[in-house]
Amino acid sequence: MRKHNIVLWIIISIITFGIGAIVWMVRTKNDMNTRGAGIPTAWLMIVPIISIWWMWKWAVGVEIATGKKMSSPVAFLLVFLLSLIGMAIIQVQLNAASDADQLPSAA
Repeated sequence: MRKHNIVLWIIISIITFGIGAIVWMVRTKNDMNTRGAGIPTAWLMIVPIISIWWMWKWAVGVEIATGKKMSSPVAFLLVFLLSLIGMAIIQVQLNAASDADQLPSAA
């Protein structure tokens, strides 16, 4: 799993009015899927009601990728309610899991 520079992604997200945050979610989705997370296609993010379900599946992927150090509900609330701040907190957890080599594959 790649480590991402969260400060850079936040700056890009602000400059691009949120498009950078979407790109970050897609990149982390792809990284988590290589670990067996099973997050569906990112195109579902643009479908109004389905996007909430997609974000939940993404949050479940965060739980898998961090070795359950961050739970799905916490990841979902962070990204859904706190946006860029939540993005930073989640990426710190993903980077820590990557450093510690604690990225288990899902069964």
